[in-house]
Amino acid sequence: MASRSDSTATTDAPAATDSVASVLADADFVRLVARADGDALAAAGLLARALRDLDVPFQARVDALGADAPATDEGVLLAVGADRSDADLAVAPTGADPASAQAFDIASTLVGDAPDPGLALAGVVAGGAHPGSVAGSLVERAEASGAVERRPGVAVPTDDVVDGLTHSTLWHAPVSGDAAAVADLLGPHADDAAAADDDERRRTVASLVALAVAGDDAGTSRGAEAVERALRPHATPEGPLATVGGFADVLNAVARERPGTGVALALGHGGRDAALDAWRDHAEAVHAALREAHTGRYDGVFAVRADVGGDADGPGADSRTAGRLATLARLARDFRSPEPFVVALDDGVAALSAVESGASDAADTLAAEFGAGPTPAWTGTATDAVVRVDPDAADADVIAAVRDATRTTRADRTPESEGSR
Repeated sequence: MASRSDSTATTDAPAATDSVASVLADADFVRLVARADGDALAAAGLLARALRDLDVPFQARVDALGADAPATDEGVLLAVGADRSDADLAVAPTGADPASAQAFDIASTLVGDAPDPGLALAGVVAGGAHPGSVAGSLVERAEASGAVERRPGVAVPTDDVVDGLTHSTLWHAPVSGDAAAVADLLGPHADDAAAADDDERRRTVASLVALAVAGDDAGTSRGAEAVERALRPHATPEGPLATVGGFADVLNAVARERPGTGVALALGHGGRDAALDAWRDHAEAVHAALREAHTGRYDGVFAVRADVGGDADGPGADSRTAGRLATLARLARDFRSPEPFVVALDDGVAALSAVESGASDAADTLAAEFGAGPTPAWTGTATDAVVRVDPDAADADVIAAVRDATRTTRADRTPESEGSR
C-alpha cells in the first residue's frame, strides 16, 4: 500500500472543505489515519476535536509507512497528511496549503467555533511552511485571540533554552544534541532566569544560533536560510509548549517516535512530559546519526548511510527507524547537502528529501524495484517520503535508482560529481 500527496497540485479549497466537512458531519464513525509527521498529526488532532464536539465517534492513529492494515472497515476512512489507496477521503498538502491549515478550515466549518489556532500553526510550521506566507489569516486570528505573540529569540518547546536548543531538530550544527556544547555556545546567556523577559538576551541567543550554523565548516549555504525556522518565534502563553515552532518540532518528533503519545497530545489529552521525552530521544538519535553518517554525492543526489538506532528487534522499530531517518534526511538536505536531493539509508528503510520535488516519485520507484514484503510500503509528498526496501538490496543499486528517478525533476542541478566521504 502506498500513500502520496502531490504538493504541486491545486484544488478548489472552499469546495473541498465543504465536501469533506459534509461527509464527516454525516458519518456514523470516522477512522483518521495520519502520516507520521507533525503537520498530519496536528491536522488529525483538529479534525478529531471537531468530531468529538459533534459527538461523532472516531478512531485516530498514525501510520509511518502507509502500509498498516485497518483494524476495521466500518465508517469513513480519512487519510491525513497523504492520500491512501483505501481512503474514502484525504486531507493532504496541496500547493502551499499544509494539511493542518486545511483541517483548521474543515473543523471551523464543522463546529462553527474556531478550533485551536496554536495547534494549527504548529502543524503549518511542522510541514516546513512559514505561517505568515501560507496562513496569514490564521496568524492574525491567533494573535488577536492572544493565543500567540511574536517575540525575539529561538523557537524551542521548553523554557530551558539549553534543553530546547540541544534537542531542536529545526537546525543542525556541531553543538546539536550536546547540552554541554550548547551551554558553552550560549555562555552567560544560557541563564534562563535572567533571559526570561529580556528581549536583548533573546536576540543574542538567536544570533549565536545563526552564527553556529553559518560558521559550520561542514554546512552549506542552504543552512543559513533553513535556520530561520528556529528564530523569531511565536510564543504561546497559554499553550502546552513554549512556542509554535517548538510545538511543531515536538509534533514531528513524537509522531515518529511515540505516535500514541502524539495522538494524545494532538487531541488535547495531555502527555506533555512524555512527548518532550520522545522529542529528546528522537533528537539525540538523529543528530548523533547525522554526525557519524557516511555520505556521498552522486550526480544531483546526496546519499547518507546512517545508523539511527531504531532498535531493529523492539516494538515499533520499523516505524521508529523510518521516522528518525525522515528527520535525518530533512536535516541533511537543509544543513549538509550540496545537492538538491537527499536519500538516507538504514536497516531496510530509505528516506527521501527534496528541495523542490521528486521525493514521492523516487519512493514509488524504490517500492516497485526493491520493496520488502508482499505489499510495497511507502508514504510521502513531493518533498519528503519514506519507503521500506529489501534490507539485502545493495546501497549502490538503491542510490542509482533514486538518481535515475529524480534526474528529470531536479531543477537545481549542481556539477556532476560522485564519491563518498
